[in-house]
Order: sequence, then structure tokens, then C-alpha cells
Amino acid sequence: MSDSAAAPNAPWSYLGHDVFSVSSRPLDHDDGQINSKGPALLLVHGFGASTDHWRFNIPVISRTHEVHALDLLGFGRSAKPSDLNYGGELWRKQLVAYVNERIGRPTVLVGNSLGGYAALAAGADLGKDAAGVVLLNAAGYFSDSTKRTTTKGLLASIRQKIGGPLRDPFHQRLIFEYLRNPFIIRRTLNQVYIDSTNVDDALVDAIRRPSLDQGAFGVFRSVFSGNGRLHGQPLDELFAELDAPLLLLWGNLDPWMNAVGKRASFKRYAPANTTEVVLNAGHCPHDEIPDQVNSHLLEWLQAS
Repeated sequence: MSDSAAAPNAPWSYLGHDVFSVSSRPLDHDDGQINSKGPALLLVHGFGASTDHWRFNIPVISRTHEVHALDLLGFGRSAKPSDLNYGGELWRKQLVAYVNERIGRPTVLVGNSLGGYAALAAGADLGKDAAGVVLLNAAGYFSDSTKRTTTKGLLASIRQKIGGPLRDPFHQRLIFEYLRNPFIIRRTLNQVYIDSTNVDDALVDAIRRPSLDQGAFGVFRSVFSGNGRLHGQPLDELFAELDAPLLLLWGNLDPWMNAVGKRASFKRYAPANTTEVVLNAGHCPHDEIPDQVNSHLLEWLQAS
């Protein structure tokens, strides 16, 4: 493996279902041995994304750190079985199992959007094995809030264009087909990326490709019919359980999330050892402005 590219890991399964993951480690150029200093990192994508969404981060971070990324069950190249209750608790436990079984040492969990909630929840569970948590426009709700839907902005947009109840099978299928249209994927990305330079064919294909897999529609129905619950514990409870350092990287112009309002709640509940960085970006700053995100992340890792 080179020091600049992630390669697929050996097969791994959780609850008997295949999970796709990639990893990259820095190598000593003299003898080819792994030369990683500091904790490992596990990168966790958001709703509808996959390991491919870390395409600009893994090559840079893995020059100095062991880096892993996985596809949550139901997304990307991972299995999409029909017998799972998709939601935060499933993905939380999946991440904990991966750290324990595949990484085996203290790990910094990095998550975007829905993946941010899963990373925080897993970090709280891992205790001393969580070397840190990094949240990029993380989803989730607080105890004093009733708004628990990760994809609020997306669903509001869909309702305006299609309408109809999300619990109705016909409308669910209609929405699913609408969302996986390449034109709609590109248009949606252009709405949530303030700088659309990196909204390219590769990104559109990375989001569309998993939606063609057998079982993809079933995952969608499970999530939006209410059979699965996107979130488990409130964020404030998870913050109270977290012992590891926390870094908040905000795309402050996120059209799907009231970043200013959510930042205020995060400040109220986040642990004392929290670092916050505000960036001029949308919902996915790690892919929109990766150079800035990589720089802040590596600086924080060194300081921590």
C-alpha cells in the first residue's frame, strides 16, 4: 500500500453482514514498515454517502496517521439487509465493534452529519479507547428539542416538489427514484456545497451507485417510514458521557442546518475540552474545502 491511497481492507462483517472499509497507513520509506504516530482515525460518512466521500482527506491524513473509513450498514458498498432496524443505535454499535475488532487501539472518530452522531455515540461507548471525536456539521438533537430528523432540509425540499406522506409506499418509491436521479443528485449537492468545484462526476456516481444495489430501497423505506430511528440518545447526554477531546468543525453556511443556532446548543452542552473551528462552507466541509479541514484536523491532532 502506498502512503497516499486507501486500499480495501480484508472482509469484515457485523451481525453477519458484510461491511466495506478502506484503510491507509504511513510507511517508512527505508524499510516499508508502518510508521504511524499518534492514534488511529476512523472516518464516518453521512446519510447517502460512503467511504468515497473522504477521497480528499485520507491521502493527506494517512501521511502521518493510520486512517480507516467504513460504509455504515445500509450505505455504500456495505450490505443492505432487510432485517435490520436502521438507526443510530445500529451504527453506533457497528463503529464500536470495528474499533475493537479491526483497529485495536485508541482511535479518533471523525463523522459528518449522520456519521457525526454515530461517531459521537461510539466515542461515548468506547471510553478510554476513544482518543478523540471530530464532528463536521453533526446531526442529532438535544433533550430540549423535538426535531430529530437528520435530513430535515432534504425532506422539506422533496415535499415541495413531490408532496405526499412519507409513510405511503407509492410516495416512498417515487421519492426514492427522484433522489437517485443523477441530475437531482448533482443539483442537491450544488445546493449544499457553497463552492461547487468538487461536485464532479465521481461524487455524483459515488452517491448514485449504492442506490442501485439490491436492498437499497428497503433501507430507504426503513429510515423514512419510522421503522428505524436515526438517533438514539440526545446529544447532551452523549456529551456528558464523553471523556475524549472534542473538535467541532462547522460549515457555517450549511443550508440544511441552522449552523448558527446549532452551534449555540453545542457550546452550551459540549465538554470543557472542546475546540471549535468555523469555516465558510456548506454541509460537507471535508469534501468542499478539504485542504482547510485537513489542516485544522492535523493541527488539532498534534495539539491533543
